[in-house]
Formats: sequence, C-alpha cells, structure tokens
Amino acid sequence: MKACDLFDIFTRQIVDYHQTDSVDASTVNPFAEGTFEHLLWEKSFIDTVQWHLEDLIRPDDVDPVEALRLKRWIDKSNQNRTDMVERIDDHYMQAFAQVTPLPNARINTETPAWAIDRLSILALKIYHFGIEVNRTDADEAHHAKCSAKYETLLVQKQDLMMAIDYLLEELAEGKKVMKLYRQMKMYNDPSLNPMLYGKVKGEK
Repeated sequence: MKACDLFDIFTRQIVDYHQTDSVDASTVNPFAEGTFEHLLWEKSFIDTVQWHLEDLIRPDDVDPVEALRLKRWIDKSNQNRTDMVERIDDHYMQAFAQVTPLPNARINTETPAWAIDRLSILALKIYHFGIEVNRTDADEAHHAKCSAKYETLLVQKQDLMMAIDYLLEELAEGKKVMKLYRQMKMYNDPSLNPMLYGKVKGEK
C-alpha cells in the first residue's frame, strides 16, 4: 500500500467524522475487521477525536471538573494511539520478516508506523486549514496567513509520503533494517509512576 492510499483512508475518515463533528459519536469502519485498512481507519478515528478533545479543553473558562474529565480522556486516547501505532508496526514487521538485510543495511530513525502517525496528523492539519482558508467571516489577512500555511502543509504532505514510500521500498529490498522499541510509557502505569504507586501504598 502506497502512502497516498494511506492518506486517502485518513482523509475519508476525517470527512466521515465531521458529518456529526462530535467526540461522543462512534465511527462505522467501512473496511473488514482484521484488515490493515480497518486498522488505519481506527487509528485515524482516534487521532481525530483527540484533536477535538484538545480543542474542548483549551478555553480558559472550561469547567475544572470537565477539564479533568477531558484530561483523563486524552491520556487514555494517547495510550490507545500508541497501541495502534505498534499494531501498525507489527503489520510491517510481519510483511518484511522474510527479507534478508544487506550487509550495509541501516536502521531508520523511526519505524514506518511512526511516520504514518505523522501522516495521520498531517491529514487533520490539512483538513482544518482548508476550512480556515475558505472561511467567509474572516478578513484577508487571515486568509493570506492560512493560505500560506496550507500550501506549506501540502508540500510537507508530498515530502512525507515520498519518504514513507522510500522507507517501505528500502525495507523490502533489505537496504534498511526494521527494529521495534516499544514505547516505555510510565505515566499511566500504576507500577511505574510514583504518583500512582505511592498513592496506592498510602491507601493501604
């Protein structure tokens, strides 16, 4: 699957989300469960909901109780996002399992899934800057500023898609080696975060 196909799935999901534009709405995944496309859609949905959760928590006048609820939701979403990225990398590890690395093969600075994660977020930026560019209630200065950023995002999209395609090609040819280092997140693990395991000890 080419990077342009990945981007198309992300864009389709983002457009689908904005039919309701609600963080409480569920998504109807159009792809069969167990397929790579299904996984990509779910990953994009998590990113899209989190994008809007970040918007909801940002105003200065948000109710403190609601802010805490949103913060907990965002923390959970971050963990789900990481889990999804690792599942995408598992897909590529399996895809390249039979490739014999060349003697001069190198390790890339990031795995395919983390590059694809960046593409998912970039799809969200492009969608939302597209809205800003076409706003009828904004002045010309706003349009000019947003248009310049929108054009830069489109260039970034092409560059990132090209880089992802090159990486996948080099992995398939044995020119690069894929290694996984799972995210060692500590903040939400009761056995690793002192603020959590200290609290548990204090309650006993």
